[in-house]
Amino acid sequence: MRVLGLDYGTKTVGVAISDELLITAQPLLTIERKSENKLRQTYAKIESIIQEYGGVDKIVLGYPKNMNNTLGERAEATEEFKEALFRRTGIEVVLWDERLSTVEAERVLMDSGVRRENRKQYIDKMAAAVILQNYLDAVSKG
Repeated sequence: MRVLGLDYGTKTVGVAISDELLITAQPLLTIERKSENKLRQTYAKIESIIQEYGGVDKIVLGYPKNMNNTLGERAEATEEFKEALFRRTGIEVVLWDERLSTVEAERVLMDSGVRRENRKQYIDKMAAAVILQNYLDAVSKG
């Protein structure tokens, strides 16, 4: 079985997938859309990824909390996305604190030598991998 990791943004969704042993997270792709509310193709792409990997039994969705642990409008949009994902896939969706995941993803890309002008194309899927890896690490310790 595998776990799918998602970093849900206003115009993109970063996607990552775990290995079958649930040890590592690999960045997969970034799904882009024209506007925030045009989600039909986004859901369809996520469903096709789930089918492609066959054994996805959980989705970890980055949950955008403020640094002071409060929730804002992005968290509300993420909760709505979570509910719709569950309705469409029937797969459990876990909200996972994503604070500083983009900062960590940026650092990984810099450390890997990715040039500043090229980072934008990788940042969302890398953030999804960071969120998923943090989840996998926490679960393996639990």
